[in-house]
Amino acid sequence: MDSSTNAKLPGRTWFVIVMIAACGQIAWAIENNFFNLFIQDAFGASLNDVALMVSASALTATITTLFVGAWSDRRGKRKLFICLGYILWGASVLVFAELQRISTSLAGDVAAAASLGITLTIVFDCVMTFFGSGANDACFNAWVTDITNDENRGKVEGVNSAMPLLSMLVVFGGAMFLMYTDDAGVVTYDYHTFFLIVGAVVIAVGIASFFLLDESHPEPNREGGYMTNLLYGFRPSVIAGHRRLYLVLLGYLVFSTALQVFMPYYVLYLRLPNVLSDAYVLVMAPGIIIAAVFTILYGRRVDKVGFSSAVRIPLALFVAGCILLTASPAMPVVFAGSVLMLSGYLGAVACFAAEIRNNTPLDNVGMLQGVRIFMVVLVPMLIGPWIGSAVSASGGMVGFGVAGDGFTPSSMIFLAGAAVSLICIPVLVAVRRTE
Repeated sequence: MDSSTNAKLPGRTWFVIVMIAACGQIAWAIENNFFNLFIQDAFGASLNDVALMVSASALTATITTLFVGAWSDRRGKRKLFICLGYILWGASVLVFAELQRISTSLAGDVAAAASLGITLTIVFDCVMTFFGSGANDACFNAWVTDITNDENRGKVEGVNSAMPLLSMLVVFGGAMFLMYTDDAGVVTYDYHTFFLIVGAVVIAVGIASFFLLDESHPEPNREGGYMTNLLYGFRPSVIAGHRRLYLVLLGYLVFSTALQVFMPYYVLYLRLPNVLSDAYVLVMAPGIIIAAVFTILYGRRVDKVGFSSAVRIPLALFVAGCILLTASPAMPVVFAGSVLMLSGYLGAVACFAAEIRNNTPLDNVGMLQGVRIFMVVLVPMLIGPWIGSAVSASGGMVGFGVAGDGFTPSSMIFLAGAAVSLICIPVLVAVRRTE
């Protein structure tokens, strides 16, 4: 399935890309959104607990991607890592269906059960991330780079970048059938059934991939020692030799940090009784569809006009959406702000991801996935969620939407995210100068 000289990908390749990417993003949507709901609903976790879980998961993802990416490069294989990884990934999701029962049976009282439940959720989130990052972040991303070229990566990234929101649509749309309102008036879910279904789907995709996915046959790279290869992307000589790649990664780092200021708390905010309550899915669904369509179509623009020109519009939409979400909790304003923010978010991700692939040396694709995760996942998730938690704990500002506390997100998290995203501007100027 070598597409290095062919701009048009076969239909079967597109099917495999969509199937694996969609399933992976459904699993990540569970982690990035439902684990945050689950740990708060099941065990009464605070926003700091959510931030700790996000940061621990990001550290796990980075270490895993570094090791597994280099390992797949040395073996010259991607398929086994992807297929087996998805099966184990799905199995780890199944564990969450039993965490409430496990914590209750092991603890002596309600408070101890809650504390143990928070700890177990964070630990098993890291276990799930280990399998998911090895299969998806390290090997599936490297596989996509192997089979694409600079004539079709914008189209592929347009589709890939729409998957996070489409997966959210599938996840939250499906979860509506498991939704109910508890005695305190808070929207919650039948988490046991929910995690069983998602885990089974991920396992099924892993099994199907054994039959549908063709090996990309990257050239095995056994030069140097394994540990030396792990640090390949962090060498000063490599950074100097691929200046544009690392500048784009730096811009992506800033943008991802801006996103992580509020994204871990986004659904927690929307479902607040004084924001959208149980109507939040009905507002999110059309917003997600609009943003996904925009991103798929916008991916074509990246191929035509280039990164520096294409990334401007999504960044502007992102900032505008964040400002609207800060200003008011009224449903029309939240809907408009969400559409703009989500469209900008996915459009910018499509631009950054395509440009990173275009500038990644093909003989070291796997080794550089760890650098990508370090800059796009680890650093943003170690910084962004704590900014959002601190902004909420401060109580917000009078006259700007919803004030928060240690357990409730403030609308000011969106304004803080917009402010951080503006740091992208000088980085993008530097990228443009490399053209």
